[in-house]
Amino acid sequence: MRRTQFANGEHYHIFNRGVDKREIFSDSEDVVRFLRSMDEFNSVEPIGSIYENSFSDSKKQLGSLASKLKLVDFICYCLNPNHYHFILRQREEKGIEKFMHRVGTGYTKFFNNKCKRSGSLFQGTFKAVHISTNEQLLHTSVYVNLNDRVHRLGDSVSKSSWGEYKNNQKGFCEKDIVLGQFNNATEYKKFAESSLVDILERKDMEKLLLD
Repeated sequence: MRRTQFANGEHYHIFNRGVDKREIFSDSEDVVRFLRSMDEFNSVEPIGSIYENSFSDSKKQLGSLASKLKLVDFICYCLNPNHYHFILRQREEKGIEKFMHRVGTGYTKFFNNKCKRSGSLFQGTFKAVHISTNEQLLHTSVYVNLNDRVHRLGDSVSKSSWGEYKNNQKGFCEKDIVLGQFNNATEYKKFAESSLVDILERKDMEKLLLD
């Protein structure tokens, strides 16, 4: 039985890493494929195979399925070489579990085929922390958006929603619940930079965001 029970309308910090801490994103192709999984598998109705669909909709852009019925809303995300973090808001019953199963299964199949390997790619079932307060939501958004800097990854393969937030650009995430609490994106950016300093200096704060 999973310790964290998922409820519609609630926010959750979701994360996992590669089995044996192995790399799960080795190049930009992997990142693009995972982002497409995040987009297309986020549907109440099954979509089938992304590979097969690519032949009929090769010109479709990321986020083009915005009008579909979604399982979850993305608030923030980051993809790092050997792990990922999401903040998700559940929209449908068991939406997070269904979505994460599709993404994990689909991407593992893609990665194993590409790398000519077999077996599990991720370290067990994804981890989940219920975000129960607004303060926790704000600090977790910083932790996810700037996770490459939390881990000092430098030029490693990584991708996050920070670009959407710092310029308040239209994109993949539903940002209003976070950015709506600031006068503008610049104010949030200042908050994020300040909060990042606390996270880097206080390991207890990072532990709080993960437990």
